[in-house]
Amino acid sequence: MKYVILIGDGMADEPIAELGGSTVLQKARTPNMDYIAAHGKAGLAQTVPEGMHPGSDVANMSIVGYDPKKYYSGRAPLEAASMGIGLNADDVAFRCNLITIEDGMIADYSSGHISSDEARELIQALDAELGKDGISFYPGISYRHLMVTKNNFGAETTCTPPHDVIGEKKEDHMPKGKDSKILCELIDASMPILEKHHVNLKRIAAGKKPGNSIWLWGQGGAPAFPLFKDMYGKTGAIISAVDLVKGIGTYAGFDVIDVPGATGYLDTNYKGKAEYALQALKDHDFVVVHVEAPDEAGHMGDAKAKIQAIEDFDEHVVGTILHGANAMTEDVTILVMPDHPTPVHLRTHTSEPIPFAIYSTNEQHPDNARAFNEVDVRAGSYGTVYAADLVNIMLKRHI
Repeated sequence: MKYVILIGDGMADEPIAELGGSTVLQKARTPNMDYIAAHGKAGLAQTVPEGMHPGSDVANMSIVGYDPKKYYSGRAPLEAASMGIGLNADDVAFRCNLITIEDGMIADYSSGHISSDEARELIQALDAELGKDGISFYPGISYRHLMVTKNNFGAETTCTPPHDVIGEKKEDHMPKGKDSKILCELIDASMPILEKHHVNLKRIAAGKKPGNSIWLWGQGGAPAFPLFKDMYGKTGAIISAVDLVKGIGTYAGFDVIDVPGATGYLDTNYKGKAEYALQALKDHDFVVVHVEAPDEAGHMGDAKAKIQAIEDFDEHVVGTILHGANAMTEDVTILVMPDHPTPVHLRTHTSEPIPFAIYSTNEQHPDNARAFNEVDVRAGSYGTVYAADLVNIMLKRHI
């Protein structure tokens, strides 16, 4: 038996009046996810433990079989692992977004989805100006970068994700508490450096949003993960354009597979991810495929773009995997799900349980779910489960 987990980040949503009271997931045409729900078994999964922030870090850890209540130490350390940045015992990694500030307001958490090449120049300029003993900046992908401090600096500071406060005053959401003064000074000091940089001057001239400030959040020290193979007896691979998800795979001991054209945005190489996953199944027991696009559309507050991202995920990722799995001589179990809701009217994450469905190519006893969405999966046989148990649920069906 082979196993595939397909994650459409942020696909779940809430009813929207403009869609006749439907969610975007209900409105989207998803014949392949509907097939999995109708020919397999379905339910709801609680991916975010009570009291924890509904971040993709927590939710995706749960899906891959690691209970965040036990293993979570912060978002940025996971991204550091993906970027090959080793953390010492007293190092603290921060997510360092390049954001757009307009008239003192947080206008865009992604600087208009700035390109990685442009962003690299900006982060390197910041490191040259602001990097010093105990503080270093590292370029990542698009708007997602890292800052690392020494001596546990900033570990206890309260920081706010920028995508949670779009359109609000920057000063109202600056770091607070222990060590916050220096972190606030770093954010403020980044602005004159970035505003006059030729990359941003070109972006403004082209009518694009500049990356004119950094934003620090999601900090933590290195987590202590047991290997997935030691926990579940299976080898694994993971495919994602997002450092956070790749970092989870790195700590789990998965092979991290890079796919050409995988961008972490609406223009990602959907089909390429699925094709690489099918290839990876030849020499791995478990393959995880993560697609960020629906979440990005949710943060944009764009229902039309989110519907398109969900339909692209269904056609090019789920459809390709489903067709390939049904053609294989070895049986395959497929789990499809979002990691959390990203409602377009809120433009941020919530912690509500999300729909999931599990289908095996040798399935003989499907349940009563007939479509894949927040409502129809409630007719499934699983009820509501704790997401960190899903890997065991997949495995135990075939013991």
